[in-house]
Amino acid sequence: MTPIAMTPFPSRAARRPPHPARLPSPRHRAAAGYSMIEVLVSLVILLLGLLGLIGLQAKAHNAEIESYQRAQAIVLLQDMFDRMNANRNDAYNLAYSDAVVGGGGALTNCAGRTGAAFDLCEWDNLLKGATEVSASGSCSSASGANCVGAMIGARGCIVYDATTELTDSAGTGLPGTGVYTVSVAWQGFAPVASPPATLTCGSGAYGSESRRRIVSSTIRIAALGAS
Repeated sequence: MTPIAMTPFPSRAARRPPHPARLPSPRHRAAAGYSMIEVLVSLVILLLGLLGLIGLQAKAHNAEIESYQRAQAIVLLQDMFDRMNANRNDAYNLAYSDAVVGGGGALTNCAGRTGAAFDLCEWDNLLKGATEVSASGSCSSASGANCVGAMIGARGCIVYDATTELTDSAGTGLPGTGVYTVSVAWQGFAPVASPPATLTCGSGAYGSESRRRIVSSTIRIAALGAS
């Protein structure tokens, strides 16, 4: 009897299929070429985000300056109200009427002035930035180039409305009891809605009405001796 040749049965290790990681699939080989493109796209997205952040920071800086200038304007507005309240005799006699001050330039020497003239002179200097001087500069009646204590192109205006004057018990008009409108105008950075046409302080002085900023309020000086 012829002996039958026995073929050895393969072991479990020999029958195990190759590990997938050892034989890269066509899909894996195709995806491997996009790594550099993905890096470039990520960089572009990052750069766009940084540019947006820079733009946002610039707008925030401008908004901060705008807010600071408005706060300064309100302080200067209140300063004139306090002066008029403290000198009601001159206010009642219309000594502050139709005043327009500020706008830059050298400071004014207020020596020798009194009453409303002194108040308007000092207010003019405050609007020109007399409260603060740039480094290594001078701010005086000789030159106002380094006066930086006020808003850009700050101007102050005082308007008296005679049609609002009060009357006494007999119906007689009381001169000097009308409404004063005190305004402070300056130049802003970004264009916004134009101020009302009735507030003319600084009108036409800043190139565009959309850059003209203004704060305004009213005050009435009563005739305490009237009946």
